[in-house]
Amino acid sequence: MVRVLLAVVLLNTLIPLAAQPAKDSANTLVAAPVADAAAEPTVPELLATELASFDLYFNQQMAEHGIPGAAYAVVYQNKIISAKGYGVRDIDGDVAVDPFTVFRIASVSKTFAAGLASLLEEQGHFRWDESVVQYIPEFSFKNAAYNPQLKIEHLLSQSSGVMPNAYDNLIEANIVPERILPQFQKIDPLCNPGQCYGYQNVLFSLIEPIISQTTSSDYASLLKKNIFEPLQLPTASVGLEAYLLNENRASPHIRARGRWHSRNVNQSYYRFAPAAGVNASVIDLSHWLIAQLGYYPQVMPQNVLDKIIEKRVKTPRDLRRSKWRNYLTDAHYALGWRVYQFGSEQLIYHGGWVQGFRAELAYSRERELGLVILLNAESNVVNELTPAFWAAMFGALQQHDQTTLAKCKVNKAAKPQC
Repeated sequence: MVRVLLAVVLLNTLIPLAAQPAKDSANTLVAAPVADAAAEPTVPELLATELASFDLYFNQQMAEHGIPGAAYAVVYQNKIISAKGYGVRDIDGDVAVDPFTVFRIASVSKTFAAGLASLLEEQGHFRWDESVVQYIPEFSFKNAAYNPQLKIEHLLSQSSGVMPNAYDNLIEANIVPERILPQFQKIDPLCNPGQCYGYQNVLFSLIEPIISQTTSSDYASLLKKNIFEPLQLPTASVGLEAYLLNENRASPHIRARGRWHSRNVNQSYYRFAPAAGVNASVIDLSHWLIAQLGYYPQVMPQNVLDKIIEKRVKTPRDLRRSKWRNYLTDAHYALGWRVYQFGSEQLIYHGGWVQGFRAELAYSRERELGLVILLNAESNVVNELTPAFWAAMFGALQQHDQTTLAKCKVNKAAKPQC
């Protein structure tokens, strides 16, 4: 059965940071006044055709893959210029997804962990170059000589040197962290910490006890106090209980026997909150992107934002990602974010995948543009959508750059004057 598209549309609408948009009787956000036709077009106006094309492509892909429900949003500077919901929250029901519907964002949670940890490090609660065993003395590798080499920054930069996804199988088996941590005494890093990339969830989440020890507060409360509340994120939360308490939540879906099936959410990855414990809507994540773009310096100061996206370790496998490989020429992991060279443009990115959900978050600092995509299904369609979006937007903006430059005059110093 083909499901009818149900959406709340903000296309070509400008929504100020943390503002609650007005709605008309059709549940459509009211559009901003039309700009003076004689004025230089704004970036949203320049991208109107590409945004409309992406919206059509998004809907086509959702229908083609039979995705039960999804949402996406686009931000420019300190505004949300588009946000839409698609389909239903649960395939066995008929309640529509809207831009405030909460999804599990899986590993996109790592961006919040890095943001919070960077704020606390800046405040002096700990230092990036301190050894993990200074705070978690019971942690050990097989060869204890490696222990003091593992620094706090290695946790969030995925540069511990440990084989990728170490003991994620135990997370998925619903084993508690206290029983997983001793397992690291059976293995050693593949390289010295800080020297090579290996994506982790268990080790990444060791930032939580470090934060708790150095602040005398719990991780969820600190995230709420330092990020969720000051950014006025309307529906962001941490943990299973908070997810279940939100009536406007998307259910997870997995594909079996040729169709999507709704599933219950379990506690497993929620126990590793820094790695995968945040719940959010595309509206929440839009404001989070706006903060990354520097429009909320009282919450996320510029020096902290700069530190977060410093390249820490190369991630060469990313250059071979399906649908991305035609565009990427360089890839690194920073602190809770990936830093991609997308042609001539830099793109800051992170994706997430947990049972029944997919999430993607990306922004361009130079272009002051950002994208959020959330699905309540384990589908690789996001690998088609995100690179297609950025290829189209960067292409249109670069074309405008060239057109503008062609109108400029060259002064005596051989520099363009526009």
